[in-house]
Amino acid sequence: MLTQYLPPIKLIFMRQILICLILYITMTTGCTSKQQADLFVYNATIYTVDPAFSKVSAMVIKDGKILATGDKDKLQHQYECKEMLDAKGKYIYPGFIDAHAHFIGYAQSLIGIDLVGTQSWDEVLQRVVNLADTQDKNSWIIGRGWDQNDWQEKEFPTNEKLNELFPDRPVYLIRIDGHAAIANNKALEIAGIQPGDTISGGSFLTHQDKLTGVLIDNAMDKVVAHIPEPTTIQLERALLRAQQNCFSVGLTTLHDCGLNYETIEAIKSLQDKRTVKIRLYALLSDNKKNYDYLLRNGIIKTSHLHVRGFKLFSDGALGSRGASLLEDYSDQPGWKGFLLSNAEHFDSIAALIAQHNWQMCTHAIGDNGNRVMLQIYAKYLKGKNDLRWRIEHAQVVNKDDFHYFGDYNIVPSVQPTHATSDMYWAGDRLGVERLKSAYAYKQLLEQNGWIPLGTDFPVEDISPFKTFYAAVVRKDAQGFPETGFQKENALTREQALRGMTIWAAKAAFEENEKGSLEPGKVADFVILDNDLMHVPEHELLQLRVWRTYLGGAMVYSR
Repeated sequence: MLTQYLPPIKLIFMRQILICLILYITMTTGCTSKQQADLFVYNATIYTVDPAFSKVSAMVIKDGKILATGDKDKLQHQYECKEMLDAKGKYIYPGFIDAHAHFIGYAQSLIGIDLVGTQSWDEVLQRVVNLADTQDKNSWIIGRGWDQNDWQEKEFPTNEKLNELFPDRPVYLIRIDGHAAIANNKALEIAGIQPGDTISGGSFLTHQDKLTGVLIDNAMDKVVAHIPEPTTIQLERALLRAQQNCFSVGLTTLHDCGLNYETIEAIKSLQDKRTVKIRLYALLSDNKKNYDYLLRNGIIKTSHLHVRGFKLFSDGALGSRGASLLEDYSDQPGWKGFLLSNAEHFDSIAALIAQHNWQMCTHAIGDNGNRVMLQIYAKYLKGKNDLRWRIEHAQVVNKDDFHYFGDYNIVPSVQPTHATSDMYWAGDRLGVERLKSAYAYKQLLEQNGWIPLGTDFPVEDISPFKTFYAAVVRKDAQGFPETGFQKENALTREQALRGMTIWAAKAAFEENEKGSLEPGKVADFVILDNDLMHVPEHELLQLRVWRTYLGGAMVYSR
């Protein structure tokens, strides 16, 4: 009788064995299968710039973001990638972020005549003559980059020779800092400027009751209002050229400081077309139409464009003596500079920005310009906060005012190359004592424990390597001064790199998505032949980018 039950029992047993075998195969296959990804980067020294400032040798990228970082062999066991990138022993860093630049202004400057590096007014004139004929003969002649502090005669020029050369064609040449310009009589005539005219927050310079053509700060607006905007085609071409220049030095995100909403809309359109790819954190200019724009639209946030703050100007520049000082300029007794708007205006805007939880970023150069803004900020920030209101430049700060940055979590957004550009003459403007608390980056860093770095290009060169060199070494390209300019305020290499990456991202509320090479963040990175963190200081300015990647896609290759 028992034998008749053996076949079913045997069948059940065999089924159980088969089920176990299937489960085993499924489990082992699941354990050994590799996760799919897009790009595997290996054979590199990767500075992640995470909180521990750790280094790894490989990373995995998928859908434009970092999936994993670590050891090559371990990651290869876990991931299968469509593309392999052998970095050939090179050095990788997060994509550099410029925390204070003028991308649109830089692009527009590429359309005009480059006057950077001219050593005299005569050289400026010669360069204008040489290049004016390359432009439409019926158009304005526009140039930028002259600096009288680089000339043997360090006084502002006058426009007599400019009038002789171009009696019927308007000419407008902007000083390197963007806070002064010289115009010929034709341009002054078009703008309706007359001797004796005055303007709040600016100056029309005269000599023997005649206009010299030099315009300081707000006076420039009178002429600018009459200069035609570049055509859409001209601007797009210039933006593409500017973008490629930025990618070539490893820049992947820029903070563009001071744009009108119409420009923001144009940028959005070009980004939608995938023409402009570089990531922008855009600050709107101090203008009612721009406040109304953000009120209507709210904070704008896409993968490539972020708008949530405003750029104001408290004062002018030190080089053109427009910076507002508490005491007279050492080289011009009786002159303290000026605020570009009255304190009541800044107070009212601070109230509006605080009400809507926007970010306030204010250009402040002189110790009075800084003090006025720091005190207004303190009024609305009311102690510790995470609103990240910024002082742009924070260039000359009275020794008694540094505490505001720490007490109210005010962010000092600085540009180290300003120190090494200004060091030759800043002491003449400020005197020995005031100079001690100028360009004081380490002292500013100590207030909050972090400090974003930028260039202010086109005022300075776009190169982040020059930013790094000026922050750490505090010398010019020729190694002057031998011991560094006020070296007590130099940053360490780690601090400088953080300032150009994660701290710059934090200054834009973007530290959770970029600024370090950590899982979940965008795969923006730059590859260098040599190690930024260890090459001798005299080799820092020789560093070159091998490749730049944006969202895991290569946007520059040498």
